[in-house]
Amino acid sequence: MPSAVMTPIDVCHCQAVRQAARWISQLYDQQLAPAGITSTQFAVLSQLDKRGAAGIVDLAQGLVMDRTTMTRTLAPLERDGLVAVTGADDDRRRKVLTLTREGRKRLAAARPLWRRAQAAFEKHFGAQQALAMRDLLRAVPKGLAG
Repeated sequence: MPSAVMTPIDVCHCQAVRQAARWISQLYDQQLAPAGITSTQFAVLSQLDKRGAAGIVDLAQGLVMDRTTMTRTLAPLERDGLVAVTGADDDRRRKVLTLTREGRKRLAAARPLWRRAQAAFEKHFGAQQALAMRDLLRAVPKGLAG
């Protein structure tokens, strides 16, 4: 049943977060372009570097992505030799991801570019505001109140 009071679209939380995410992704993607990776690919490579070998589902859950999106993100990383995808020892149907030597080199080349994107965002938004926003946004998937 329609509500008598309509909420204007400009107060939509989802729209505001998506607009901000697109703007931020564009900033990071532009900065990371010389390394030949996107901000999403950088996140995947960084997680594999931090965790070591990981299953596709585990990595997707850690990055709050669905499995099919993770699979699409991995395809160019595997094609370019940055990530190796193998079957798990205990179950060959389960895929395990590892960062290759080339992946580590690409990630090392991308880190200064990522730091430049971080600095550009903080200059645009303010360092304290960026910290507060990051903390608040990290709480969202966990359902935590500030």
